[in-house]
Amino acid sequence: MAREVCPRHGKDYPCTCAMGNIYRFVEPVILLMLREKGHSYGYDLATTLKEHALTDAEIEGASLYRTLRRLETNGHVRSSWDVEGGGPARRVYSLTKNGVEHLEEWRQVLDHLSKAMARFVRKAQKANGKTPRAVSTGKTRRAKASEAAR
Repeated sequence: MAREVCPRHGKDYPCTCAMGNIYRFVEPVILLMLREKGHSYGYDLATTLKEHALTDAEIEGASLYRTLRRLETNGHVRSSWDVEGGGPARRVYSLTKNGVEHLEEWRQVLDHLSKAMARFVRKAQKANGKTPRAVSTGKTRRAKASEAAR
């Protein structure tokens, strides 16, 4: 079966767009952005969401706001209305203590998933007769050689 050609990335880019919107991956990105920023308006999150996305799939604004509402309902995010300055009131989002803990849970889940995906890629490469590339663990070659010598 031929792979579909992505209208955004073309035929030569192995993107995740064809996988659809993996909406749950929006949640850890929002949590991390709020942790880094301290607080943010929804619009500001929407404009920088693409830079932090975990997939190539486009993250729609509706998905962002739906996820923010769910995070708030679950006690991970709090919001308040900013009525200062000119213009309409804007909702400001910030992380709660539970949100910080939930971000750590996501970090652990994604770390496990990352390792599982790396195993899958190595097995698929081997099955296709290709030499598996080394998967980056963040260690230098010297550190890896030192571990191997032990």
